[in-house]
Amino acid sequence: MRRRAAAVLTAGALAGTALLTGCGGSASASGDGSGAKADLSVTSAYMPQPVSDSMAAGFLTIVNEGGAADQLTSVTSDVAGSVTAHETVGGTMREAGRLTVPAHGRLVFKSGGNHLMFDGLKRKPVRGQTISVVLHFAESGELRVEMPVKSATYNPATGH
Repeated sequence: MRRRAAAVLTAGALAGTALLTGCGGSASASGDGSGAKADLSVTSAYMPQPVSDSMAAGFLTIVNEGGAADQLTSVTSDVAGSVTAHETVGGTMREAGRLTVPAHGRLVFKSGGNHLMFDGLKRKPVRGQTISVVLHFAESGELRVEMPVKSATYNPATGH
């Protein structure tokens, strides 16, 4: 009796595996074969009105509702000569390389933590304007973000 039950369970498990395999999507861009992909969007984007004529900061949250991680590789904007991602570790700011947006997670850029630095401003953004930023990802390609310019002392009530 135990052998028959084991055989039935094994056959059922194989059928279930075959059924699940048949339902799978194509291989993902992440190369893990799971069919999972990143599904990226941006919330809470803003730039405090810069006090400098040449430099500004930017903050936002990248949300990934997909089943695969992706990496932010670079950022561009027509308002600045260069835009770099920075991280603050132990009170020290440093330029970050690639930053990971985890599957079903978030990558937060906020004051005192990860942030964007706009260097070589071509024009000084003022409160009420909107600037365009393009986020470049390893797997998902480009994501264009409209970033409103807020007062220099703006502090989002909802946080990031």
